[in-house]
Amino acid sequence: MPRTNVTQMPFSKLYPLLVNKAEKKGRTRAEVDQVTTWLTGYTAEDLVRLEKSDTSYGDFFRSAPRLNPNRTFITGKICGVRVEEIEDPLMREIRYLDKLVDELAKGKPMEKICRNG
Repeated sequence: MPRTNVTQMPFSKLYPLLVNKAEKKGRTRAEVDQVTTWLTGYTAEDLVRLEKSDTSYGDFFRSAPRLNPNRTFITGKICGVRVEEIEDPLMREIRYLDKLVDELAKGKPMEKICRNG
């Protein structure tokens, strides 16, 4: 069976997985939305609307209203790969969000997660 590229998967299927990961560790949907809006420039209302659409995960990032310039301060490993070393720009954006949700799930304070330089 061919493997589907994560960029082609529906946002509506993947975003709830991020929320679930954080909620299992005692964090909230609102906190996941907060780090996602910080990273992408979408509003919480946009995220709800996008979850009801057929937008792909790749298009979610390609169409982001304002990618936060401080996202380049996000470093560390996700799935054994250093996010700052990911060459594909779209995959790096996807992994930035994964890393933020990981930090949230690990109990890191919101002020540290949302890097402001």
